[in-house]
Formats: sequence, structure tokens, C-alpha cells
Amino acid sequence: MAHAKNHDYHILSPSIWPLLSALFAFVMLLGGVLWMHEVTPWVFFVGLAGTLYTMFGWWSEVVEESKIGDHTPVVRIGLRYGFILFIMSEVMFFAAWFWSFFKHALYPMESYPGTEYVAPYIYPVDAFHLPLINTLILLLSGCAVTWAHHALVHEENRSDLKTGLIIAVVLGVLFTALQAYEYQHLLHEGWEFGADEFYSNFFMATGFHGFHVVIGTLFLFVCYLRARAGHFSSERHVGFEAAAWYWHFVDVVWLFLFFAVYIWGIPS
Repeated sequence: MAHAKNHDYHILSPSIWPLLSALFAFVMLLGGVLWMHEVTPWVFFVGLAGTLYTMFGWWSEVVEESKIGDHTPVVRIGLRYGFILFIMSEVMFFAAWFWSFFKHALYPMESYPGTEYVAPYIYPVDAFHLPLINTLILLLSGCAVTWAHHALVHEENRSDLKTGLIIAVVLGVLFTALQAYEYQHLLHEGWEFGADEFYSNFFMATGFHGFHVVIGTLFLFVCYLRARAGHFSSERHVGFEAAAWYWHFVDVVWLFLFFAVYIWGIPS
């Protein structure tokens, strides 16, 4: 039951989740170092399991706070601003990979400065087969999310909300499966992780994008489960709005990757 509030702010109760998230993140970092030094991978997975548990518990409490009325209009604005800042940090993350890709493609450097310029080489991938199909799949999933958002905000149509979300989730899973198939094909053709600058930039940029697709698909699936449970309304749907923003960000990044890495890489 929602309780009455005589102010516009959310006074947080003491919580163990921030401390646990920091501890498990440290364990995961330490485990990653041990794994890279071939000591053991299990410390990393313990930290990962603890981090996932903390995320589930913490966000479950956030959902409950929303249901009892703690998320006032002022609090919801703060949540939106926070998520916008998070997306901006993601933009800068991918900007680094695009910078590296274009720098090494346009201005490759030898081991020592001042040596003779070496013409860049880009390994071509046919953009108009599997990459184009994946582009259309991701754009259609974005349309499905927009349809679901319109159904909720303008029509209060929960049936279309759930249908749009599940379509977006299925298309997200399909995109991930096709990208995995593409990786398998490229590795079979002789591509290597970290073999040179192009391979490194290609796999890091498209691989991290694929990771974001997986996260976004889970984000939308959680929103689908919440919609089935009766959450969200035309006025109170910050969680779904954040998921929609994140998914459209993933779409835009892929368009830049498609035109830069795939189309630009086709030899003229």
C-alpha cells in the first residue's frame, strides 16, 4: 500500500547493498586478475555471482519503493537524469573504440616515429548479408519497444505493451544468436582475437556491443515480467522508460558500427 508523503524527496533507509556491491565488485576484479595469470577462474565467478545477487536484491527494493509511493515526481526526475548520465558514459566508452578503429585504419604507425607511411589494410566483411540482416532485426526490435511505450503512455493498452516487449526480447535473442554465428564463421575463416589492430578493434567494438544487447534484452525481459505483474502506468514507468532509452542507444551504436566497420570496410 502506498503511504502519504508530506515532501517530494525519498529519505533512504540504511541498506547493506552498497557495501555488498563494492565488496563483490572487488572480488570479481581480483578474480579477473587471478584468472588472467592462470591461477584460478573461480574467484571471478564467485564475485560475479555475488554481484548478480546484489543487483537483484537492490533493484527489487527499488521496485518496492516505487510501489509504496517513495518515487515522487521529483525522485523520478532524478532517476531519469541519473540514467541519462549513465548512457552518456556509455557513449564515451564506444567513442574510444571508434577512435581507435579510425586512427589505426587511417593513420597506422610503425614501431618507431618518423618511419615510412604504411598503407592501411582493412579485412572486408560482406555488409549486405548477415550484418544487414542483424541491422534490420535490431531496428525492428526498436520499433517494437516504441510500440510498447506508445501503448502504455497514450492508450494504457497493457496487452500491446506486453506483446511489444516480448517481440523486442525475441528479436534481441535472435540478434545475439546471429552475431555468435558470424563470429564462428569469421574465426573459421582465419580471423584471430588480438592478432592486429583491426582484429582487436573489430572484436572489441562489436563484442562489447553484443554484450550490451544481452544486457538490454534482459532489461526488456524484466520489464515484460513486471508488466505481466501489473507494474507500470502511463504516469509511473521510469524502469520501462530507462529500458527503452538503453535499447535505442544500443540500436544507434550498431548503426554506427554497421556503417563504419562493415560498409566502410568494403574495398572499392
